[in-house]
Amino acid sequence: MAERILGKTLATVSLSVALASVTVKSSGCCSIPACRNSFLSCGFHLNSNIMSSSNGAKENSHNKARTSPYPGSKVQRSQVPNEKVGWFVEWQDYNPVEYTAVSVLAGPRWADPQISESNFFPKFNEKDGHVERKSQNGLYEIENGRPRNPAGRTGLIGRGLLGRWGPNHAADPIITRWKRDRSGNKITHPVSGKNILQFVAIKRKDCGEWAIPGGMVDPGEKISATLKREFGEEALNSLQKSSAEKRELEEQLHKLFSQEHLVIYKGYVDDPRNTDNAWMETEAVNYHDETDEKTEAKSV
Repeated sequence: MAERILGKTLATVSLSVALASVTVKSSGCCSIPACRNSFLSCGFHLNSNIMSSSNGAKENSHNKARTSPYPGSKVQRSQVPNEKVGWFVEWQDYNPVEYTAVSVLAGPRWADPQISESNFFPKFNEKDGHVERKSQNGLYEIENGRPRNPAGRTGLIGRGLLGRWGPNHAADPIITRWKRDRSGNKITHPVSGKNILQFVAIKRKDCGEWAIPGGMVDPGEKISATLKREFGEEALNSLQKSSAEKRELEEQLHKLFSQEHLVIYKGYVDDPRNTDNAWMETEAVNYHDETDEKTEAKSV
């Protein structure tokens, strides 16, 4: 996974909302308002993409999956109007473009073969060896041997940049702490009066947006291991620290990821890499550092 990580900038962003109201919009290139300062207080929360049913998506929850050109290419999707996103809407003239990136077709270890290959028999909607092909949103339909995106049409078939047919599972660790003054007292928002909650974010160099430092779940890997590994790869590697300092941070992270945690969201993600046959899903987990001991050294 490390070779697929793009360069990023680490920052700490502040939220003036209660912890229970924080939900995740996306893994990968997800949008976070452009907070440029390390400790800028922003009155916003990340909206979750929760599907309304297996046949369609809530309004505004299936937009990035229909954008053109497709990431990393000049491929233009077939246009899908809002009223025809859901599969339950009959559309006989639907003619999506087919595209799978050359990097995926090359057969890296994290990618499936083409459906047409004679020795490939994927077990969709279940655990397929070490590969998890079950969706967080329940059963998905199979049409002509290909899984069908449960959120609806995207204007593109194939896998695009995604390795797996069907769900591609990611994990997003949301590391939080309370914003405090120099004396260690919690700082409250001047308008809401609520304590200001900070979380770690990274600025992606591929799309310039702020994101949660998550990544893909490797075959057979537990979500807890992915969360810790991805945060270490994406966040710690972007810090200008010595080897000794990084070892100390790794010990602190081990303590942080060993404590009680809260699953904030798990399910479908509206991602520009999604296609009709391959899509992103994530499990976002909050690890809160109440004492500020484990995250104090990670600010920039």
